Amino acid sequence: MPKSKRDRPVTLSKTKKKGKEHKEVIVNSIRNAVENYKSIYVFSFENMRNLKFKEFREQIKPSRFFLGSNKVMQVALGRSVSDEIQPGLHKVSKFLCGNTGLFLTNMPKEEVESLFNKYEDYDFARTGSTATEKVELPEGPLEQFTHEMEPFLRKQGMPVRLNKGVVELVSDFVVCEEGKPLSPESARILRLLGIKMATFKLHLICRWSAEDFELYREGLDESDVESA
Repeated sequence: MPKSKRDRPVTLSKTKKKGKEHKEVIVNSIRNAVENYKSIYVFSFENMRNLKFKEFREQIKPSRFFLGSNKVMQVALGRSVSDEIQPGLHKVSKFLCGNTGLFLTNMPKEEVESLFNKYEDYDFARTGSTATEKVELPEGPLEQFTHEMEPFLRKQGMPVRLNKGVVELVSDFVVCEEGKPLSPESARILRLLGIKMATFKLHLICRWSAEDFELYREGLDESDVESA
């Protein structure tokens, strides 16, 4: 019987070395970018969508974005006065926590602020996302669905049947409740209904330049993230 490829042993030392090398590449890339761009921003994001983020990045080239391990990005910039690569950059590191990233650019700050503040895009919510509204379907025909969909809808928990080739609900059905997490079934039904509840947004947290440091989030200061 042939051996499964899954059973082949993996040398952990090699994977660790590769991981370390990858981190070093990121650290060096960030440090090189710091030398080439005048301003550095930390931003947070909601409902990240890779394709939409790629489209946003294309709008503002030749700037640089970095997403990934917050700790690696902190190491690249320096986490304290003693190891920061430029004066004041340890302040930036303190805000790299949670769903955050780095944006380095030579664009005027007013232009950056405008692009980030205006940008938002809607998409279908995923399992576990919080419903932004209650969606309830009344008893009766669901003419947007073909008869072939009836078995699939039943599997999603919908009380449906075929009536003369038309899918119909035999009773009112609540797809989701506002403020509650979406189940896999609810997320699938919302997608079928064309209801988009996820908003992909980017929020500026702070800006650094050689001249100054600026916080964008009201009521937030460095002490709020000392333990991050």
